[in-house]
Amino acid sequence: MAEVDIAPNFGLELKDGFKTVNSWVSNGIVWLEDIQQFYHERSIIEKEYSAKLAALAKKYYEKKAKKSSNLSVGDTPLMTPGSLESASLTTWTTQLTTLESRAAEHDRFGGELESHLAIPLKTLATRYEEIRKRHTDYADKLEKERESTYADLRKMKGKYDVACQEVENKRKKSESAFDYSKAKAQNAYAQQQAEMNNVKNSYLIAINVTNKQKEKYYHEYIPELIDSLQDLSESRTAKLNGIWSLAAQLETGMLTRSTEFLNHLSQEIPRNVPALDSMMFVRHNAGPWQEPANKAFEPSPVWHDDDLMIVDESAKVFLRNVLSKSKGQLSDLRREVDKKRREIDNVKKVKQAIREGKDKRSEVEIVGIIFAMQEELHQIDHKRLTAEAEVTTITEAVGDVTIGAKSHNFKSQTFKIPTNCDLCGERIWGLSAKGFDCRDCGYTCHSKCEMKVPAMCPGEQTKEERKKLKAERQEAANGPKTQVGTGGSAAELPAMDRTDTMNSLSSGYAASANRSIAGSDLKSPTDEAPSDRPTSLKPQASGVGTLRKNRIVAPPPAAYISELPGSNAGMNGSSSNEQKAKMLYAYDSNGDGEISVAEGKEVVVLEPDDGGWTKVKLGANFGLVPTAYMELLPIPAARPSSIYSNSGSSVQSKKQGPAVAPRRGAKKLKYVEALYPYEAQSETEWSMIEGDRFVLIKEDPGDGWVEVERGGSVKSVPASYVQAA
Repeated sequence: MAEVDIAPNFGLELKDGFKTVNSWVSNGIVWLEDIQQFYHERSIIEKEYSAKLAALAKKYYEKKAKKSSNLSVGDTPLMTPGSLESASLTTWTTQLTTLESRAAEHDRFGGELESHLAIPLKTLATRYEEIRKRHTDYADKLEKERESTYADLRKMKGKYDVACQEVENKRKKSESAFDYSKAKAQNAYAQQQAEMNNVKNSYLIAINVTNKQKEKYYHEYIPELIDSLQDLSESRTAKLNGIWSLAAQLETGMLTRSTEFLNHLSQEIPRNVPALDSMMFVRHNAGPWQEPANKAFEPSPVWHDDDLMIVDESAKVFLRNVLSKSKGQLSDLRREVDKKRREIDNVKKVKQAIREGKDKRSEVEIVGIIFAMQEELHQIDHKRLTAEAEVTTITEAVGDVTIGAKSHNFKSQTFKIPTNCDLCGERIWGLSAKGFDCRDCGYTCHSKCEMKVPAMCPGEQTKEERKKLKAERQEAANGPKTQVGTGGSAAELPAMDRTDTMNSLSSGYAASANRSIAGSDLKSPTDEAPSDRPTSLKPQASGVGTLRKNRIVAPPPAAYISELPGSNAGMNGSSSNEQKAKMLYAYDSNGDGEISVAEGKEVVVLEPDDGGWTKVKLGANFGLVPTAYMELLPIPAARPSSIYSNSGSSVQSKKQGPAVAPRRGAKKLKYVEALYPYEAQSETEWSMIEGDRFVLIKEDPGDGWVEVERGGSVKSVPASYVQAA
């Protein structure tokens, strides 16, 4: 028999040949029943002496001759094998020849054939057939998954056709409308055109998603399944070799007269390398194969169009929102796919250990677990492919339109009072009246309008400013429809007069959320000019162009109106249980609502602020100062539970740097742990070894980096090198 130089790979060489390979593997498993029946019948014949042994050998010579082609090259080979036989059949022929050479057998040997060979072969055939059926079921699931993707594409095509038809209807209606309703009809026509463009873009994205999934199906899923069938077939051959070897050993022990023949048989069996049968099958079945063509854009029969993405300003709003959402999900999906693949590889190692006899678990159960995990992987990978296709398609069409965008902080909201959508101006109807509400500026919209809202959030607003913005937005929504992005109320938003702050995630400085081009030393308040207060109480990069994010000063609460100069509370002095603080640094007022305090002065804490600013009183004056600029002092008597503290203890034994106080109700800190060692390439990156722990500051925005904090400094590390701790 020929030697194997390079083991064949069904997945690479047969491509979409699952049915052919499955049929071939099934023939091999069914053949095990023949061999099992052979040993059973031989056990009976052995007891009737050698007269029937010759007849038995002749019978199975004939069976082998009938199945020689099917077992060697399958049911429908592209090239007939002629007189050639597979390596297993050649070994089987040697076995029958040895049988013919033996003229007599003992009764005990017949019993051993039944207990040591026939029964194990029956169990083996049942197990392999069940495993093969699992492969078939999984192949059906893959095909349904592929057809489901095609069906989704057809549905999207149908939506696009409906949208095109609706545009045509609106156009006809606008042309036939009377003067008093023509403007309204034209607005409806323009709005429907924008909707059609969005549906078209979704259709184009769905085409790319389907093509990506199709590529996965033909280049990864099916080849991997075919490789598994090849592995099953070769495993069957290996097990069959073991059975034959056992039969040879039994005969060697029982019949000394047949020792010479059996030794020859034992020498032939190890030459039956499992890959030899696979090699012969591949050579006689491999043929040309062409991958199905990619899906292409099909224009609507009522709206003739091309396959170009719509990139006008209205479409860019929709594409920007889709791109922002996809980029936010992409890094998490990639990590989840990698995690799932590592888990599947570990389970495959268990399967290999079972075949090597190192693990006693059921191989059938393990194979079922592998396919279940692969099905989960395909679902997650489908989401990843969808996100990648969306990012790639949109970026190639309009570039990265998320750069510089100020996305709204939308949260799902149930409106209990009548509320209008700020985009379309319509009432948010429904029993539950569900929609979206921006937590920063108060922008409200329908769920269907979320992806159409321009990314022009002005940031955190006061109650009065929200009312003003609401009125402007409703006026714009109910006015004549214009192209989004060419104008709007966003440019007329009131300027904010207070800088924003950031929560401190550790005892050290809170670092900037953006990676600096060159690492800068942190500055304390005493290093800065007295008239220039920190823009966010976060370390500032020394490079030019550092952005300032403004913050609004809330009006003083009504509870403190009585503490104005001249009030009774101010004249009577402070209570004995008031929370006091000592200024660690001098602070000069830099805006309305603030107060100037010298270093070392004691102040009374009136009201803590969630943004990192505390309201204090000094004599008859009161105002806001940075929380990080002062240190809380012990309270002489028991203090109320509402008194604010910016640390876990009521007394700080040593001064802290200008870190921002945590917001009340802030989320618990998240930690990450290093999976691999990494050497920093610049001062803005952390070096780490496996097992290092950091505080997670900012998750991967899509560029492959996360920002973490350790020892009061925030730097970046590769996202793929860490995992949640």
